[in-house]
Amino acid sequence: MTVSSHVQPNLRMANYQTFEWGPADSLPTGDPRFDNDTFFKDHMFGAVEKQMAAHGLAHAAEGAPPDLLIHYHAVIQPRIDVNRQDRTYGYCYDVECTERVIEYEAGTLVLDVVDRRTNRLIWRGWAQDSVNKMLKDRDHMSTEIARAVDGMFATFPRAF
Repeated sequence: MTVSSHVQPNLRMANYQTFEWGPADSLPTGDPRFDNDTFFKDHMFGAVEKQMAAHGLAHAAEGAPPDLLIHYHAVIQPRIDVNRQDRTYGYCYDVECTERVIEYEAGTLVLDVVDRRTNRLIWRGWAQDSVNKMLKDRDHMSTEIARAVDGMFATFPRAF
């Protein structure tokens, strides 16, 4: 899994105490297996909300405007990996070190945290990995979502 994030330089997290989910992305993920998957959404929302709380942020009170809005974008795309490059680094998939073409589906999850007052992006995290096993095994999906979100939030600044 590839995971990374970016935070706005000189960000003062003390200015923020509350968050809420922003409007849903109008674009589909590109795969009907995720577009309306409540299991995926519930686990992803839960993992993100857990991290927000761990970083000192709370859900905005009912009817109160939040300080931060969270948006997510998810996409699944086919990928091809030719292992020829692997031989350059001295490792192979088999004894003969034959070249193989590996086709897989890569899922990318992007989380954006936006200052609601200024509508400026203050933090973005992203993760990408093969989703082949995730699509077949809900327990694996739950574990990978948590791992992706935890990895992204490793650089999220604390509000306290």
